[in-house]
Amino acid sequence: MSRISIILPAKNEAAALAALLPRLAAAQPDAEILVMDDGSTDNTRDVCAAAGIRCVSAPYSMGNGAAIKRGARAATGDILVFMDGDGQHDPADIARLLARLDEGYDMVVGARDWGSQAGVGRGVANTFYNWLASRITGHAVADLTSGFRVARADKFKEFLHLLPNGFSYPTTSTMAFFRSAYGVAYEPIKAAQRIGKSHIKPLRDGLRFLLIIFKIATLYSPLKLFVPASALFFALGLANYAYTFITTGRLTNMSTLMWSASVIVFLIGLVSEQITALTYRRAD
Repeated sequence: MSRISIILPAKNEAAALAALLPRLAAAQPDAEILVMDDGSTDNTRDVCAAAGIRCVSAPYSMGNGAAIKRGARAATGDILVFMDGDGQHDPADIARLLARLDEGYDMVVGARDWGSQAGVGRGVANTFYNWLASRITGHAVADLTSGFRVARADKFKEFLHLLPNGFSYPTTSTMAFFRSAYGVAYEPIKAAQRIGKSHIKPLRDGLRFLLIIFKIATLYSPLKLFVPASALFFALGLANYAYTFITTGRLTNMSTLMWSASVIVFLIGLVSEQITALTYRRAD
């Protein structure tokens, strides 16, 4: 049987962990459980010790994604289970995700419904991310940003160098699996209200999540981002030329500039496509 490692990134989540860890140990008694303490200043380590759970502490806060990467390196299991340490995810759902993995998939993601979203704003943003990722990949993406997922360790560790240290590791790992033709499935889950205060700041992290839109395209296929942009510049140059030809009977510098930008953007897209292909090339 495959050994399972459960990785929980946590920063000042002692209250949530005190309730979660006993339930997790009861639901998966044979699993290796790792709490990746991201520089907590509360009694996270004491809570883990009381529950008999291994806690791997960072000397300072490095970010949620950094905790995931450190956890994946420290884990000894063949299958990695990632859960948030804030009490939102139900340990009983792990069995359902593992059962889907046994069907032949390489990663199974717990897909939240609308009622599980942390507010209307986050729900609308996640819905847009899901739609965009589905359009780019050609696969139905039910929850791009869910932190509750199981994956085969050897496959997941291939992409550790791509994962950011911040909050967008779910997006990066999902797109990397799709790009590499690894099977991804979604299993519906209900996420509870988190215990404690969220570490996500609407303004600061809102700008970071905006970058996810561009990361989705560049991680999977840069040309799907650059070709439409190139076409837009070309169309604007053509429209400007039509207007100036009708009104003044000449070609203006603005049209030439737009067409030049169209060519440059297209060429940048070609280079980006080649870089992306090299990024995902597996070492022999």
